[in-house]
Amino acid sequence: MVPDNPRALISVADRYEPEVTLAAQRCAEHFGTAILPARPRHPQDKAKVEVGVQIVERWILARLRHQTFFSLAALNDAIADLLIDLNRRSFKKLGGTRRSWFETIDQPALRPLPVDAYEPAWFKRAKVHIDYHVEIEGHYYSVPHSLVGKTVEARVTDYTIEILHAGQRVASHPRSDSKGLHSTISAHMPAAHRAHMEWTPGRLTRWAADIGPATRELVEHLLTNKPHPEMGYRSCLGLLALARQYGQPRLEAACRRANAIGSRTRKSVRSILQGGLDRQPLPTPPLAADWVSPAHDNLRDPMDFVATPTRH
Repeated sequence: MVPDNPRALISVADRYEPEVTLAAQRCAEHFGTAILPARPRHPQDKAKVEVGVQIVERWILARLRHQTFFSLAALNDAIADLLIDLNRRSFKKLGGTRRSWFETIDQPALRPLPVDAYEPAWFKRAKVHIDYHVEIEGHYYSVPHSLVGKTVEARVTDYTIEILHAGQRVASHPRSDSKGLHSTISAHMPAAHRAHMEWTPGRLTRWAADIGPATRELVEHLLTNKPHPEMGYRSCLGLLALARQYGQPRLEAACRRANAIGSRTRKSVRSILQGGLDRQPLPTPPLAADWVSPAHDNLRDPMDFVATPTRH
């Protein structure tokens, strides 16, 4: 194919070594053809096409210029009729018609279309972030974590995102329009991160319940005191990890004290353990005395507020 040099097809319009865009190259490969653009500002490189446009303007568009169409289908029908007439028109200097020459020369050389329809796609180069995801149109798609820091190529279609590296497909995701969110395949994650995905509120609370009710109560507080339970996962894991250093009985006692004084954080529990306060008796809250209203001229008896009839 010999096109002009539009940016949608030709990335570098060089006279000697033009560069075709990756999307156009993939399309040409799908249909088993090649793209050789005309030289910049040299339309004579595709003179047959330019003459063909001129003929269509004279024998089709000019004949329709005074007609009015009220639908695209009606216009297409009119063009199709005139196109048949144009292709049957005899050449002035050659024998035959455009139709007869097509049937003799072009048609025998044509190949069938590919079995699979071509799916239009565009490509984007992206660098793999430290979290082994690449950003495409505001959404993040995972790739194997071994590619962190590498540059990959994303093939974007209407429904899928394919990630290519060194000519090989390394990941495929359904396309998502949710900006700021992640599409992650667990196989792409390091082993430690896959373990993180297995954490759930139920698993953490069961782990805490094995230590004691006070620990479970504090863990449930950490999970429910965040906008989302996952935000409290690390705090809970850090809290439960204190059992390895201080033992489960001391951790349970420290959580009981933290719940009693209303300081339900991992840092507070760690401070209690470091100071040995978990071995001290719990503080007893002071008993609240019965409050008696003082006598004052501005304080009224409840009976003073009984509604009385008013005159209008």
